[in-house]
Amino acid sequence: MFINFSNHPSKNWTKEQLDAAAKYGEVIDVAFPTVDPKASGAEVESTAREWAEKIAEMLGKNTGAVMVQGEFTCAYHVIMYLKSLGIRVVAATSCRIAEERVDSKGNSVKNVVFKFEQFREY
Repeated sequence: MFINFSNHPSKNWTKEQLDAAAKYGEVIDVAFPTVDPKASGAEVESTAREWAEKIAEMLGKNTGAVMVQGEFTCAYHVIMYLKSLGIRVVAATSCRIAEERVDSKGNSVKNVVFKFEQFREY
């Protein structure tokens, strides 16, 4: 099983990213929670632990992986908790391709494309 714990649904991934995730097993999307920017560190840590426990329960004895990408401090705690349980945690890596141009009105326009490369383990 490959749990995609992010706000980037796998239905929008490229074939390359889907194929790389499928090497771990069935891809399951779990939406990363919204984290209040005014939340205390303790509140964020509590939220992270709740989600990490749910994810660990979903995985059970499965030897797959979890991709964690979301609000940085919450993601950090989720990653650390999952790793403490011996669960493989990964991040998607990509090449950032940026093109800048000036439109007909003289405005600078930037188009950025991210090309998936691999999943890298934490």
